[in-house]
Amino acid sequence: MTNTTPTADLSAAGVSIWLDDLSRERINSGGLEKLMAERNVVGVTTNPTIFASALAKGEAYDEQVAVLAKAGTNVTDAVFEITTDDVAAASDVFRPIFDSTNGFDGRVSIEVEPGFAHDAAATIAQAKQLWAKVDRPNALIKIPATVEGLEAITETIGAGISVNVTLIFSLERYREVINAYLSGLEKAKAAGIDLSTLHSVASFFVSRVDTEIDKRLDAIGTDEAKALKGKAGVANAQLAYEVFESAFTTERAQVLLAAGANKQRPLWASTGVKDPAVLDTTYVVELVAHEVVNTMPEKTLEATFDHGVIAGDSITGSYAAANAVLDQIAAQGISYEEVTALLEKEGVEKFIVSWNELLDTVTAALEAAK
Repeated sequence: MTNTTPTADLSAAGVSIWLDDLSRERINSGGLEKLMAERNVVGVTTNPTIFASALAKGEAYDEQVAVLAKAGTNVTDAVFEITTDDVAAASDVFRPIFDSTNGFDGRVSIEVEPGFAHDAAATIAQAKQLWAKVDRPNALIKIPATVEGLEAITETIGAGISVNVTLIFSLERYREVINAYLSGLEKAKAAGIDLSTLHSVASFFVSRVDTEIDKRLDAIGTDEAKALKGKAGVANAQLAYEVFESAFTTERAQVLLAAGANKQRPLWASTGVKDPAVLDTTYVVELVAHEVVNTMPEKTLEATFDHGVIAGDSITGSYAAANAVLDQIAAQGISYEEVTALLEKEGVEKFIVSWNELLDTVTAALEAAK
């Protein structure tokens, strides 16, 4: 690598760096543009937790909250207005990157209400509302990879809306997500929609897999079990990349790609290291490959910039070793299927808690502004 910084090296290795954070203060202060210029950030992801945190501190939202309060806006509509305004503004900041990469990057994600995670019809309806309100071609609508979410992904892509599929934990569910994406592209093609305008990423969560499996390995307590700690998340993601590589070489996918469609890229989410015994750049440096996105909280981004060692592709060729790790974990009596199903359930529940915190924060702000 000849570039001068680890984040530049990461970009040169084919990884798109997206920031897992957004706030109005970050947009208004120029902080977002600074990260784009100095840390190679080319996109942003949001979720209810991020918005709840942004709204709980600072004064950047006061003026809009006052206007909404004066108009008698209810809390759900107020949240919709505030969050879509932030995403639209961030999309404008990233528009030059979107244009220069033909839609590959310069993306900003906004999530459907997590309470709709098991309601396909409500998810589809809100995805269309969010897309229309943000009204930017570089937005991505986040839909969770629940069973009901799969139907919503197909219908939303089929309606010409770009999608970030979130909360993916298992390889089997990832295959179903890719199938849902391809089905959506087929619908869009049948409807005469230009497939080249549709983009999607599949957000595969990393650190949460380690957190849950490591807890179980600790409970077993043997040296053999403890030696496997901190390995499952990376192995799982590496095998997800193998699924990605394979899925888009099929005849079905090739027909769509030939018609102008884009691949649904893997995105590494939950990349902040939770275990202090694990190097803080692990979920970045060990998951380098072409055509992936790594969405990082700022702390992980700064750690990568400061001391990340980017040695090129660290995924291709790792599949046998990654399979061996998961086999060894299974041999300890830990069920992969049970863990990933639990993580999906908990992921939805955590976002619902954050959503309720967001509603509470905005309710209090509206009351105070009256």
